[in-house]
Amino acid sequence: MKVSIVGGGGRVGSDAAFCLQLGGIVREIVLVDMNQDMAAGEALDLRHGSSLTASQTIVAGDYDAVKGSDCVIVTAGLRRKPDETRLELIGRNVDLFKGILGSLKKCSLPKNCVLLVVSNPVDILTQLAVSGGILPQDQVLGLGTVLDTCRFRSLLAEEFGVSARDVHALILGEHGDSMVPIWSSATVNGASIQGLPGFTKEKANAVFEAAKKAGAEVIRLKGGAGRAVGVSIAEVVHAMALNSGALLPVSSMQSGALGIDGVCLSLPTRVGRSGVLGVVEPKVSEDERKALQASAKSLLEVWGQI
Repeated sequence: MKVSIVGGGGRVGSDAAFCLQLGGIVREIVLVDMNQDMAAGEALDLRHGSSLTASQTIVAGDYDAVKGSDCVIVTAGLRRKPDETRLELIGRNVDLFKGILGSLKKCSLPKNCVLLVVSNPVDILTQLAVSGGILPQDQVLGLGTVLDTCRFRSLLAEEFGVSARDVHALILGEHGDSMVPIWSSATVNGASIQGLPGFTKEKANAVFEAAKKAGAEVIRLKGGAGRAVGVSIAEVVHAMALNSGALLPVSSMQSGALGIDGVCLSLPTRVGRSGVLGVVEPKVSEDERKALQASAKSLLEVWGQI
């Protein structure tokens, strides 16, 4: 599988490339960036470690190098400020993203290529890519709440003293302020998370708020997120490469699940070689359903502005 990363010289793009290298599943990684020297340096650095990781082709290039890609990941974008919501990025990032889509349209992408949008606001930009017709709807998806879910599970494990790998709890909806924690199905290796010693609604809600604000906190502390984003991106790309049908909370165009239609947001989605294999409507509480519908309404209102 050939994977191209637009924005591959930046923090998120280069961390994603490193995670894909460590995974050793994809055969070729291409880094494209406006800062060509930075992309070339990242590619060179990765190749230097190939004898201890995986035998892959890792190069930097312009959009000509993207041709023939099985998956294109877009991480390029202006960075969110600590006090700025992801949706407030829309005015600053839409024009940049449209330019990237225009360049990709000239790349003669294979018919089965999948576009994975990571740049924020990811749900809006994913919908922009879908509406642009660059690829069929099911071959366009956004990272969505995969990252939020990753953070959520990790923080829950820390709070309640369990293995992070055993925590199964979802955040769905918008990758942003209206994201929704799905407590009704949250478990630890099959046991309800609400039955853990020390579990209280107050503690649980505090963990969710920490997960919700985690991106801004990482930006405040170190200037931008990268590591957790990288492993989240690799999780999605590996599901494509292996055609595993993994159920992931990626952002995709919704067509009626939970009464949500005509908007890109995250619901449990089977991901495989061709992108979105299908959305699985989750069983949620009535409050969770209403919150997810409110999240969709919020995104539709923003979409209406552009």
